[in-house]
Amino acid sequence: MKKNKMAAPVVKWVGGKRQLLDSLTPLLPARITTYCEPFIGGGALLFNRQPSKAYVNDINQELINLYEVIRDDVESLILSLQGHKNESDYFYQIRDWDRNEEKWNSLSPVEKASRIVYLNKTCFNGLFRVNNAGEFNTPFGHYKSPNIVNAPTLRAVSNYFNSAQIHFSCRDYAEVLAELPKGSFVYLDPPYDPVSETANFTGYTSGGFDRNEQIRLRECCDDLNRRGIKFMLSNSATSFIKDQYKSYDIKTLQAKRVINSDSTKRGEVDEVVVRNYEQ
Repeated sequence: MKKNKMAAPVVKWVGGKRQLLDSLTPLLPARITTYCEPFIGGGALLFNRQPSKAYVNDINQELINLYEVIRDDVESLILSLQGHKNESDYFYQIRDWDRNEEKWNSLSPVEKASRIVYLNKTCFNGLFRVNNAGEFNTPFGHYKSPNIVNAPTLRAVSNYFNSAQIHFSCRDYAEVLAELPKGSFVYLDPPYDPVSETANFTGYTSGGFDRNEQIRLRECCDDLNRRGIKFMLSNSATSFIKDQYKSYDIKTLQAKRVINSDSTKRGEVDEVVVRNYEQ
């Protein structure tokens, strides 16, 4: 299947991998028949590789709805996006839709998908974040000319989704991993282990991802390894994570982190890439 270079992430996501692609790509297996990302987020690696068969999952229901709408009805999504305004009062009106259950339940999948793209393009730092009630709570960004309607990219992603065999799901990652056939390759990009008490960010769902979850994920990786399924995992380079995966190949990369309300705290941080195979 020929790659479409226009296919790229349609939303900015915490921990997005676009700027690490040059470092991650050489670490992939030479041959991938079935690709899986159980924490898809913005999907930078998926769109870069464009596998012909993939299992795509995320616990964030709105994100998976967006991808399904792009696959099934991209022109209606583009039309809806064209109706949005880059204005503060309008932004908060749209943002508050998820605070009214009756209003939320009346929205179509296209309207929900359009809302998420619009908020992502116009909110502060492009940061998808929800509070404990699951309500989007990032403030207005006051950007001069945000690219709300990126029609060429949306159409390219839609074309890729429709030309490939992609299974979308919104469930616990462990369920997805348990069903993978032998010979699959899994890229795991979970919420990161915080490097400090103030660095914790799991706000793209109303749950969380604490160290018990990190241990459960490592146990799932052990199971993948026993089943002969190759995996590559990204996480922060904390001593806790390095100890969890000490029996696997660990490489350290430097990643730029641009999402921080304090610009002085943005910069390069160490990340680890864990693999159960060698090139």
